[in-house]
Amino acid sequence: MTGFATPSTRPSAERVPEPILSIRDLVVEFGTEDGVVHAVDGVSYDVFPGETLGIVGESGSGKSVSQLAILGLIPQPPGRIVSGEAKFDGNDLLKMSKKELRRLRGGEVAMIFQDPMTSLNPVLKIGLQIAEAIQAHQEDVKDKAAKERTIALLKLVGVPNPERRYDQYPHEFSGGMRQRAMIAMAIANEPKLLIADEPTTALDVTIQAQILEALKKAQEESHAATILITHDLGLIAELADRVVVMYAGRVVELTDVETLFAAPRHPYTVGLMDSLPSLTVDEDWLRPIPGQPPSLISRPPGCPFHPRCFLSQGRSRCRTEEPPLRRIGPDGHLSACHFADELAGHSSKLVDDHLAGATP
Repeated sequence: MTGFATPSTRPSAERVPEPILSIRDLVVEFGTEDGVVHAVDGVSYDVFPGETLGIVGESGSGKSVSQLAILGLIPQPPGRIVSGEAKFDGNDLLKMSKKELRRLRGGEVAMIFQDPMTSLNPVLKIGLQIAEAIQAHQEDVKDKAAKERTIALLKLVGVPNPERRYDQYPHEFSGGMRQRAMIAMAIANEPKLLIADEPTTALDVTIQAQILEALKKAQEESHAATILITHDLGLIAELADRVVVMYAGRVVELTDVETLFAAPRHPYTVGLMDSLPSLTVDEDWLRPIPGQPPSLISRPPGCPFHPRCFLSQGRSRCRTEEPPLRRIGPDGHLSACHFADELAGHSSKLVDDHLAGATP
């Protein structure tokens, strides 16, 4: 996006720190028999040291693809990075060789995937897999030291009896325990950036809370900047410092988490919040966002959200002119809505719960 500016994670700070990751105008496409899927279309944002950046949106909004692309993890073909840059610690990831990216992944940048069972080798013991990840990036670490470090990591993320669990296979772990093991593996080499892709999906509520606690401990242990990819606004409220809201492959809102909950300034964000059940108001039905997300092969002209937008109301500008991601306030709040100012003072169900001190 031309003229894009990213707010500091600490608006009151005298000096804005340099971002650990800076993504600019990232465009990712996939070729299919039906046409070109514009999965990520001009995405830009920064991640600062020590912060947790939440990325939210419906399935297919480009949340995960943008991260997989910059780490060289999308299949090419059919995937293709058309343009953009992704500077990590000053170096453009998109210009790195496969060998350089392999050295980076699991070392300075680590990723926690949605399904740990597909990320763990089913025929290798859990402990050996974590120890192998340590020794792959720290060649001077001997077997005994790697084992001790692995046991300490398993204990840190809440795996009971880590000495015994070290010698067990993935199928002997529950889903929650496998996700804990993946978190332990991710922080094994003290990464500068930790990417968590839907880390609590398919886990029950009790286990989700335990995984959240494990993530918090992992952050404290590694001091890593964290990208939390999720569709769950409850996780965002619990963990994030700033939030990127994505829709149809684009960033539509970016601000700090307090502002997002107290004063959302994009109709899609408001719709996400209002579609959740309220803890303070007794209602017989939910208020879903009407319609369906647009086809990423043939998006509608103008604002991609306008066919579903309560604010558009048939306005020609929404139908014909794509809104830029622009600064709408002195605090660095960004919104891609022509009429964002009309949302000032809007109150949603989730906002009411949040301000009342309830957990979303």
